[in-house]
Amino acid sequence: MTTSALTIQPGDIRTRAEIRQELGGSPQGGICPSEVKKTVVLFSDISAGEQYGYRDGWLAEEDDLGPVFTYTGAGTRGDQTFGGLYGKGNSAVLDHAARGRTLHLFIAEGKVPGSGTRTHRYIGPFEVDEREPYRTRQASDEEGASRSVIVFRLRPIDEVYRTAAHVLPPARATKPVFVRAREATRLARAQRRQRRQQRRLTPADRLEQQRDDLSEGLEEQLTQEGYSVGHLQVEIQDKTDTLLSDLYNESNNTLYEAAGSTSREAVRSALAQLLDISRYLRSLEHAHPLQLMMLTPELPDEDIRALLDEHDVGIIYRNHEGGFSEFQSGQHTTHHEGTPRTPCVRCPALSR
Repeated sequence: MTTSALTIQPGDIRTRAEIRQELGGSPQGGICPSEVKKTVVLFSDISAGEQYGYRDGWLAEEDDLGPVFTYTGAGTRGDQTFGGLYGKGNSAVLDHAARGRTLHLFIAEGKVPGSGTRTHRYIGPFEVDEREPYRTRQASDEEGASRSVIVFRLRPIDEVYRTAAHVLPPARATKPVFVRAREATRLARAQRRQRRQQRRLTPADRLEQQRDDLSEGLEEQLTQEGYSVGHLQVEIQDKTDTLLSDLYNESNNTLYEAAGSTSREAVRSALAQLLDISRYLRSLEHAHPLQLMMLTPELPDEDIRALLDEHDVGIIYRNHEGGFSEFQSGQHTTHHEGTPRTPCVRCPALSR
């Protein structure tokens, strides 16, 4: 279904009752699936949602696939999930395409003159970003408690209504935030694994699966050995989008990025991620200097190892026993900034 099949067009303002008549859904709530209409209707109140840690709006920066609208999932207390009462709505958004449902977004506009009936502006039809359906980030709930929330990345599939008033405000300062490994992080991998099982695997799917397996395996090993492991989300000054690391070991200040293979293309992509996010972490105060590590399914060849060593990036690879080993190069002894390069202290649980 596209906007041409609807009487409601992007930019139109309607009451909830009028919206339900055409698109279905429930009389209340932010995520409203309809089995009859085969839709999932999303309602956002950008200003009111702030008290629950919601951060809805257009990213000011478009990526290679175009614009993105970020929409925070359901659940006002505790970590948001895809199970339970509120999780059903989150699951409906994530799986809307697989269930044959279209996705429609409305933003609160005001009230009908002379009454308390609220109105909502139709933004347009969307789909969940297939490449990165959602992220999890740290936020505060209505009582100020820290929690993990689901932030869907929505892509417009037809004409949409866009205005500067609905663009997210840029970050005031660059701010790295450590997010300890939680159920939400593992759930993200489980959801990706489930989606892969529902379709014929592509080469890109296999690379994603390999990255997830490597990250999950190393995270489990490091956690068992007592390290504080999670990931970093970095807000960048004057930007609305955030950077998200693969794995971060808070105990020894080590940043990891998994490559799905040891091919030059896969390693270059992971290397770019490492170098990009590490620029914002050099100023972090820590007892250990920042270490950059590439996580690979096997030991890369000599030329790839030289490339990584040139950028002061170490290598953690899956060994023949199924565990992880660190490749010791030692060719470069200083960082490009001129500071001494210190070997990884008690590096990734690799006791020899």
